[in-house]
Amino acid sequence: MGVIDSIHETNKKAGDLGDKFLSKSYEYYRLKIFQQVTISVSMIFKIMIVGGLILVALVFMSVAAAFKIGDLVNSYSLGFVLVGVLYLVISFIVFLFRKHINNAIIKSLSKPFFSQDENI
Repeated sequence: MGVIDSIHETNKKAGDLGDKFLSKSYEYYRLKIFQQVTISVSMIFKIMIVGGLILVALVFMSVAAAFKIGDLVNSYSLGFVLVGVLYLVISFIVFLFRKHINNAIIKSLSKPFFSQDENI
């Protein structure tokens, strides 16, 4: 009966090790998900804060540019129209290059999510 007892003991140890492995894997993936969610949320907040500040600065610079252009062409309304046209041209260019912009964003955002470095 020594062989059967040995096999039984080995099976019991293997089962215990499997349970321990599953438990540790579950804990690891919970922590990994928490890390990814935390990185995502902090990145969104940083983008919103920086983007908001840039937007405010852009509004002030646009108004100033419109007044300056209006001064140069002796018509404030024409200055505002020209600034509006400038934004339409920029929007059209961004629209044309949207696939390249998407690819660049995906590549830059995929680095922290799929890196093997645990010290992110």
